[in-house]
Amino acid sequence: MPPSPHVPDHGAVLAEVRKVRRAGVVRLRALDVPALAGAARELPRGDGESPGGPVEKVLRLAVSRMGGGTLQTAAEYSLGLAQGTRDWPAADRRRRAAQVYGVSVERFRKHHELMVLGQVAEQVVQLVAQGTPRRGSPPPPYDRMPAAHRALRPRIDRRTVPVTLHVHSVDLLRDIDVVVSPSNTYFALPAPYKSSVSATLRRAGAHRDPVGGLVDDRIDDELRGWTARHGAPGRAAQPGTVAVTSAGALEGQGIRRIYHVAVAVPRPETNDYDVQPADITRGVARVFALLAEESGAHDPPLRSVCLPLLGAGRGGLTPLESFGALWAAVEAELARGADWEIHFVVRRHARADLLERLLAPNVPAEDDR
Repeated sequence: MPPSPHVPDHGAVLAEVRKVRRAGVVRLRALDVPALAGAARELPRGDGESPGGPVEKVLRLAVSRMGGGTLQTAAEYSLGLAQGTRDWPAADRRRRAAQVYGVSVERFRKHHELMVLGQVAEQVVQLVAQGTPRRGSPPPPYDRMPAAHRALRPRIDRRTVPVTLHVHSVDLLRDIDVVVSPSNTYFALPAPYKSSVSATLRRAGAHRDPVGGLVDDRIDDELRGWTARHGAPGRAAQPGTVAVTSAGALEGQGIRRIYHVAVAVPRPETNDYDVQPADITRGVARVFALLAEESGAHDPPLRSVCLPLLGAGRGGLTPLESFGALWAAVEAELARGADWEIHFVVRRHARADLLERLLAPNVPAEDDR
């Protein structure tokens, strides 16, 4: 019989989680966090190691169990676990977490932060309390290989419609006619080495020589041409505007078009953006209008479209807020009888779980937990 796990004290774990919040996971190996390290030793082995080692794995597992929504998103930003935030200063991470709740930084620090970090600590304690499974017992959920593609059938206006949910990076999509990419209102693509959806698509769509040298930055070049033809170079477009380019090298994967939706409004003299849910809904409605206009001009006609969670990265929206804005336009399009093939793409299984719950037929949508 396996030994009982040593359950750490919640207060000790919380103190160390707060220490990680100040330092960030990028400095995790230099921190003295014995309670978190002890929790890491209690977890099953063999499921890989996070970039920061076993302690980061514990934190990521704990945060992934928080059910999505504002609580999980704020925790990810607070600790530097959100994509692209590992090296952010503590003040920047706190500011972004405060935006998740729509409060000032000072109010978040005084009223929300301790609750968020306390929930992280609670999940760490629960992970250890569950113990290592006995030989022959079913593995816990985080030891299973979750499906990378989920077939859903939400009910819309007395009928069920097929929706495919992809759980992987956007550059792994195949055989989808149109992929939607978030953009700022200047249609200026981020550098291709960054981790956002638009940067990933730009990188994957570029043509390179056999040794990796850049030959043709096709998507960026075409997007610049689109702004020049529409009289908008250097000027901000209206939020919700959609620019169309080819998919560049992604055409080899069966991707035929990229629809760039302007949803991020840059804040003057900062590196931050504002995203309004209404602009997402308007932009996605425009996506379907363009899809209808373009479909018949292609052979075979365009039929399928894939949408990421627009505005749920640096835009500051929670996954639930982003998906609610997306779904308002998708549902309206499908309710009028359109038969497009609808796909969504997310990178995290926790977000996929949230979308699956929201789209479950005959089940009321759950609150943002």
